[in-house]
Amino acid sequence: MSERLQPGDPAPAFTLQDADGKEVSLADYAGRKVIVYFYPAALTPGCTKQACDFTDNLGLLADAGYDVVGVSPDKPEKLARFREKEELSVTLVGDPEKEVLAAYGAFGEKKLYGKVVTGVIRSTVIVDENGKVERALYNVKATGHVAKLLRDLKIAED
Repeated sequence: MSERLQPGDPAPAFTLQDADGKEVSLADYAGRKVIVYFYPAALTPGCTKQACDFTDNLGLLADAGYDVVGVSPDKPEKLARFREKEELSVTLVGDPEKEVLAAYGAFGEKKLYGKVVTGVIRSTVIVDENGKVERALYNVKATGHVAKLLRDLKIAED
């Protein structure tokens, strides 16, 4: 099982393809805060809700100095379908080899309907301007997570 990140840890570097097949790297966000969230699969109900919530709040997050990148094990073609179907504006990148997911502690054993399975652990890691982990949240809920994040980051009121 992959190790979970802790505040102060260096965020693992990555370069992955986005929905258009273009490379997106953590280094692209140097000097800015970035919310890197990990979700199991594009075009599924929970992941759609979460991606739509991030898209709906991108303006608020950007105004507060945060960029957002969603990472799943999906290939760019599926991410493109997801983006088009749901009209998403959040940056989505694919990690079919699951190396970045594992490096961030977002892949491993989890409970699903009472059974232990190996898969993507829905997680959110906030990386500061210097590439260090500011917060690492694991086993987050798809619904309500973005609203909670906005409150925790003091971007939105209760």
